[in-house]
Parts: sequence; structure tokens; C-alpha cells
Amino acid sequence: MTASPATLKKTPARFLTQLIAVSLCSCVGAQESEETWYASGQAAVARNMALRVASSGTARNVILFVGDGMGVSTVTAARIMEGQFLGGTGEEHTLSFEHFPSVALSKTYATNQQIGESAATMTAMATGVKTKAGLISVNQHAYRGDCNSQEGNELFTFLELAEVHGLSTGVVTTARITHATAAANYAHSIERDFGDDGDSNRVSNASNCSDIARQLVEFPANHPGIDGLEVALGGGRRSFLPRTLMDPEYETSGERQDERDLTEEWLENYKNSYFVWNRQQFEAIDPKTTDHLLGLFEPSHLQYNHDRSVDEAGEPTLGEMTAKAIDILSKNDKGFFLQVEAGRIDHAHHDTNPYRALTDTIELSHAVSIALKKVDLIETLIIVTADHSHVLTIGGYATRGNPILGKSVSNDRSGEPRNTPSLAFDNRPYTTLGYANGRGFYFLPNSNSASAIDDYEINLSGRADLTDIDTTDPGFHSEVTVPMGSETHGGEDVAIFAIGPGSDLIRGVMEQNVIFHVMMEASQLEQR
Repeated sequence: MTASPATLKKTPARFLTQLIAVSLCSCVGAQESEETWYASGQAAVARNMALRVASSGTARNVILFVGDGMGVSTVTAARIMEGQFLGGTGEEHTLSFEHFPSVALSKTYATNQQIGESAATMTAMATGVKTKAGLISVNQHAYRGDCNSQEGNELFTFLELAEVHGLSTGVVTTARITHATAAANYAHSIERDFGDDGDSNRVSNASNCSDIARQLVEFPANHPGIDGLEVALGGGRRSFLPRTLMDPEYETSGERQDERDLTEEWLENYKNSYFVWNRQQFEAIDPKTTDHLLGLFEPSHLQYNHDRSVDEAGEPTLGEMTAKAIDILSKNDKGFFLQVEAGRIDHAHHDTNPYRALTDTIELSHAVSIALKKVDLIETLIIVTADHSHVLTIGGYATRGNPILGKSVSNDRSGEPRNTPSLAFDNRPYTTLGYANGRGFYFLPNSNSASAIDDYEINLSGRADLTDIDTTDPGFHSEVTVPMGSETHGGEDVAIFAIGPGSDLIRGVMEQNVIFHVMMEASQLEQR
């Protein structure tokens, strides 16, 4: 598809969206040649020329997608995996957001830590200010775990500023809604793990600060004159229910010690409000008649995307939650801010389970695709990034199209793939994907969660013989170099992808806190 400069200047948002949709499906494909490579390059330039138009103007809406732990190696591996799921070799495939015209790198360190974690990194994006590890939208002068140090050190978030200026706001996550990434938008806490008052043992002087779940429900009371979040969807039901109340889905109880039912308080605090906890209830929600929606689909985190079918009560996908949120938020003529997190990418990496980490990354890409179809790119800034990376590596010399989760198979001297996997010096095969540290190899093909490995001891037996192991199985947990209780975050820069008004401000190597300032400039919030 080509377009003249004159046409591009008049390109409507609908055409831009269609152009992206077409480009998502286009790749060089199986019939590669010098001609197809050349033509695909020309098409890419034409597409980017059209997308350039969308970077001007003011962003009435802002959507910030965060893949928790989605480092560059994760993006690469997920791209290949989805391409292989679709029947291609994989390497030529692209995820939805990889077509965005503006791409940069983000430095993810905290003020006191070389390698970042979600509280500090999301605080940087949410407030424009870097802080210490473990602090949520509180500056570096506070002391982690000490409630006496919080007052006066709170930082205004982009979500709070959006609410003050009359925009609708929402937070969507596959983790607990009280977890660090989601919480940094609406809460202020000197301890990321202070999800409810049952966690009071994690902080000192607990009576001097509110737990994170309370702050979500009490948001309007803490911000007089505004109506609070319109949408909050994720997990973490246990932090909203009293310990005397049984969970509606499992034989467990809530964890609130103050005996408050915050789900009922949500309904009391907001007009035209709803609380849902299963898929059927979620699907029944009519965005036209719903002004405030709280959805808590698990006591803790949601199921991994791969395991969602095993949940008897049913859970919506990240894409479905994103769609519902946009439909509710879009009713506001002043615009909206929505933060969407694929939170469980991080958890699967910690358990060295690449299958679930990558399939959750693919679901994030699907959610972005859905958003692209629902918004007008002339007035909507979309940013896709990660809070930090992980120590996932892609190595060896595997032949083109080798299963990204498979054992590495190299080419012979003629450039053709060998018939057997490559062998290390110990005469054992190895996989393309591996981790620098973690609990080490386990094969748990019948487990429904990556976290099943937590029930096992750290593997100190050295390299496993993978000859008869199906490394593409969801239950495969990768080998590691350094045995540790849990795989760690990685400290390298992560990617930022952007499209829409203000996206041209995303460029070069950026401090992570600059993302906030890009959103402020693009939306012109302070001038509204």
C-alpha cells in the first residue's frame, strides 16, 4: 500500500487504523525473495509516513500498556512464538505494537538500586519522579515500611491529575489490583506489599497510613471534588473482603482484619456502579449504563492466559477487560486515561517458565490490537512498554524457524538444518531460551500454573539431560546458570513503543520517568 504526501496530510484516523491492521498481517512470509524483501521495505516506509500524521495534535485520551517484566528478549521470543503458532517460521512476524512509529529505550534503575522492580519503576512512569525500590508513588525521602515517613512525601500521579481535570480513568491488570504496577496509579504507600490491613506486620506505625485496597475504594474521599476511578479490573479479591466472609469462588476467606467489605463500599460510594467476580457477570455489564466497574476475578492474581480455561467461574482475557474499560471510559467527552498491565509475564519468568511468560506477552499484543480498533489515533496516545526486564536469554545458533521453545538445532556447513539437536560439551542438548539464574530445570507437564515449581527444591544437580524432554510443553521450566530461590529481574533497558499525538516525543535512550512527562505534554492536561 502506497500513498502520496498530499494524501498522507489528509489521512483520516480510520485509514490509519486500517493501515495498521493491514500491516499487522503483512510479512515477507514463506515466498521470500530479493523482490519481496525490497517491496516489504518500501511498504514499511509508506506505513510509517502515514503514521507520522498521527503524532501531531493533542491527546484527548492516553492508554499506557505495561508488560510487567517484558524485556526485549521477551518481546523477541514472543514475536517468534506467535509467528510459529500462526504457521510461519516466526522470525519475520511482528507483534501489534512493533508497528508503532516511535520506539525508544527506557532506563529502569531505582534511586537506590541498580536493577529495578515494579513499585519504583511504575512510580517513575506514573509520577515523573524516580524513587526507591518498594515505594509506591512516594518519593525517595520516605523510608520503606515506615508509615511515619510517608506524609508529605506523596507524589501526584498522572491518573490523579486526569481525575482532577475531569477525565475518566481506569486500571486493568492480570495481577492483583493492589499489586505494585496497578497500585502506583491510584495509591501512595511506603510498602508495596501493604495490600490490606492484614499485611500490617509488614509496616511500622501502620495506623498512620492506609492499606492499598482501602485507597482504591476511598479514592473520592481522599480527593474531594472528583468522582474516582471508573474502571478497576484485575485480581486481589482477598484484600477487599473481611476475614469473616468466605470467598465466592473458593473455600477461603477474605483477609481484611477490620471486617470491612470494600466491594460493598464500592457500590455504596459510586452511582451506577457494579462489582463482578466471574466471567458471566463481567459479560453482562452494559458499558452504556455502567459508570463505575470493579472486577476482582481471583483472590490473588488472575490465571495465566494459558490456564484460564481451567477456572470454573471463568475469567475475562486481558483483551476483553481492555475492550470493556475503553467502552466505559469513552463516554466522557473530556477523554480518559487507562493503564493496562500484563502482570503475569513477570511471575512466569520468576518461575523460569518461558511458555506462560510468552503466551501472556502475546495476549498483551492482542489487547493492544483491540485498543487500536476502538480508539481514534488522531486523539489517542498509546504507549507500550515494560517496567523492567528479566534474565531471559536467546542463544545458540538455531536454524531459521526452529521452535523458539525447542532444543537448538543448527545448520550444517551447506547452510541446511541438521537432523539432530546441537550438543554442548557435556554431549547434552540445550534450548534456545535460558535464564541466567533461578530454581533450575523441572518438567511439570500436568501443572496448571508456572508457580508449581515453588513446591520443589532448588535444582542443584547440574545440567539436565533434555534428550527425551519436550521443552515446548507448558510445564517445562528452563535450565539456569546460577541456582537461586527465584529468577531475578534484569537490569538492561526496556523498549518503549508509541503511536498517536505526542508519540514523536518517544525517542533515543530515556529515563523511565520521562514517560510521565510525555503523557503530560501530549495530553496538555494542565491547559485543560
